[in-house]
Amino acid sequence: MPKERKIIPAVFTLAVFIILEIASLRMVSSNGSLQRIWLARQAHFFQAKVWGGAQSVLQYFSLGKQNKALAEENHKLLLALGEKGAAKRDARADSLAGMLVRSDDFRYIPATIVKLSRNRQHNYLIIDKGSEDGVHLQDGIVTPSGIVGIVDAVEKHYSYAISFMNPEISISARLGTEGAVGPLSWDGKSRRGAVLKEIPLQFKFQPGDTVFTSGYSAIFPPDIPLGTTGEARIVNGATNEISVNLFQDFSTLKYAVVVENIGREEITSLEITAYGEEKQ
Repeated sequence: MPKERKIIPAVFTLAVFIILEIASLRMVSSNGSLQRIWLARQAHFFQAKVWGGAQSVLQYFSLGKQNKALAEENHKLLLALGEKGAAKRDARADSLAGMLVRSDDFRYIPATIVKLSRNRQHNYLIIDKGSEDGVHLQDGIVTPSGIVGIVDAVEKHYSYAISFMNPEISISARLGTEGAVGPLSWDGKSRRGAVLKEIPLQFKFQPGDTVFTSGYSAIFPPDIPLGTTGEARIVNGATNEISVNLFQDFSTLKYAVVVENIGREEITSLEITAYGEEKQ
């Protein structure tokens, strides 16, 4: 009973306080325009607070949908940019292929180089064309400025090639269009240096003469300009070894062309047969 007696007066006091507050507000609102304006402002302030809080809550819960929509839009933009970039790369590669001197004995596939090493003794490159594009083992890779490499491994959409900047590659090259023929290989030092070997002393040349692919190859077409001659030295008193400044700058290499000798298998088969008969 003592506890109940304490609660009843407290409730009664609170009720009286609320009634008096309501009455005072009504009296204030009915006693002049200034009081009514003040009450209206307070009511509007309260409404704004409530509305702003509600909007913040709605926006918070809608962020997930907005972020998803933005992500989808970004994805579409990236796809469009990728397609545009691929179209540009293909156009540049096609243009490069068109600059080559064509031969009916070879098939040409424009390609983009996606990876290239330049600072090793055994350099390599990877192109964005593979077996589904018609690339085969031992296809050559060239530009209008020279030899780039030879395909050494093929997957569906990519191919790995040994770079000309590699001591494993030696190609048949000719001094001028009608001069002597000898093996040309990288000098192992610079990105644009090569050495043409086994040129007989009786064949004359001048520094600055152009060196071309000879055509004596089952891999590369003839008459691709490779570089210009530099200094020479006599080896064993019988042949010249000539330095060559390559046209192809491997530091700026981006696009190339895969070349396939259509008759390579037949040529190789004849060589194997002839070699076997010679051994017998």
